[in-house]
Amino acid sequence: MNANVDFVIPAPETVRGPEHVHSALLNERFGQLANAAPLASFCKSFLDPVVVVVVLYALAIPFDIAWNGYLLIWAALAFLLSAQLLDGTFLFVPGVTRPLMGLGRFVAGWLCVIGFLWLIGRLSGLNDYFYPPFLLAWEIGAPLVLIGMHALFRAVLLYPSRSASVRKAVIIGANQAGQALAARIRDNPQLGLDFAGYFDDRTLERLEGITSDELLGRLSSLAEHIQMHNIQQIYISLPMTSQPRVLSLLEDLKDSTASIYFLPDFFVCDLIQARFDHVGGIPVVSVCESPFVGTASLVKRVSDIVLALLILALIWPLMLAVAIAVKVTSPGPVLFKQRRYGADGESILVYKFRSMTVMEDGDKVVQARKNDQRLTPIGAFIRRTSLDELPQFINVLQGKMSIVGPRPHANAHNEMYRKLIRGYMIRHKVKPGITGWAQVNGYRGETDTIDKMQKRIEFDLEYLRNWSLWLDLKIVLQTAFSTLRDKNAY
Repeated sequence: MNANVDFVIPAPETVRGPEHVHSALLNERFGQLANAAPLASFCKSFLDPVVVVVVLYALAIPFDIAWNGYLLIWAALAFLLSAQLLDGTFLFVPGVTRPLMGLGRFVAGWLCVIGFLWLIGRLSGLNDYFYPPFLLAWEIGAPLVLIGMHALFRAVLLYPSRSASVRKAVIIGANQAGQALAARIRDNPQLGLDFAGYFDDRTLERLEGITSDELLGRLSSLAEHIQMHNIQQIYISLPMTSQPRVLSLLEDLKDSTASIYFLPDFFVCDLIQARFDHVGGIPVVSVCESPFVGTASLVKRVSDIVLALLILALIWPLMLAVAIAVKVTSPGPVLFKQRRYGADGESILVYKFRSMTVMEDGDKVVQARKNDQRLTPIGAFIRRTSLDELPQFINVLQGKMSIVGPRPHANAHNEMYRKLIRGYMIRHKVKPGITGWAQVNGYRGETDTIDKMQKRIEFDLEYLRNWSLWLDLKIVLQTAFSTLRDKNAY
């Protein structure tokens, strides 16, 4: 009988590679064998938003609210915002004895959902069509129902009954990925797995962190061992370069009924929004993808438009004053337009209030420095306070930029740094932003050394790995508080 072969990707919290392999990304994006990940992911992306909408419509009955188009619009907005802002896995954190440890994040996410709905409703007049006590009842009732539902799932579904059979498991390859998986199996008895040990062709002296009791033998003895000891689960944790050994193992195991899982060695990769997908029914693994696909793309665009319109409505007098000041203090146009890389490397024109006497946009662009002689009389001030960036909210409405994202560099700088910094161009998988994760972490202004640009890119890629609407809001708020005291911009 042919063995069943599946793919499993571990989510090691303790494994550290050259760049720490970003275990949080693996936990969130690939799911966790030791954590009923499909259920947690399903709740976060679909079930929780559905429950939010169901509670809304259920409460409409006792409050005598009509199921009309206005309620449908509110429900659609609530669904999209809940799917992005709610941390629906707060009761499914692996290996944690306090299941409500993420409750604060869940509550904060729900408050953001309410805040966005109120803002949209206020600007559009949608709030006027609903009875305030009805909305208040929904705002309180929906999160309570979600908490109760998650508690029920944890009690009933996450843990198998005591009478459930325990399956014996072995891991082929005592490497980082294999050891991380073994630790998860040991720490999560609810899986119903009994870790028996490793098979590896290396001697015990070459295996760091492995005891003699854990090493069961060489790969050649695997087939005989699983027959004698009734092994039901086999996890192959060998490097991608070991294809001949893997094929040989699968051939030896054809006479076994054990389930076989392959752990791709993604510790050699820098994962960006990695996840499983299908192309025409064929399973594929994405190791580098934009976070803005599907519903996330719509949520990102809607949030950009809403925030940009709101901010422009508030700052237009300030923009008018800056434009006049630029015009009267130095000859030349008010706006400076420079070609930058947009999403997927597409060339776009980015608007800024002119702060210099030059209009560099060629193959060589010199970054602004402290006491730069090219600055106009008010150039240093508007750069330090980021007032020169305000016209970029127009770029946001055009769809060329986002409010939050990797800051765009001049094309000349992109062509230079892409040859010097590994992974530099990955930041261009998304629209550039007016502000970004690197900027609020202190990497703003001149990058006069490769190390400074390297750190900026690291923060940009971290943003791509961990994007959420909650993170965008956090960056916007940090930008507002940090702009005036930022000493790196000139």
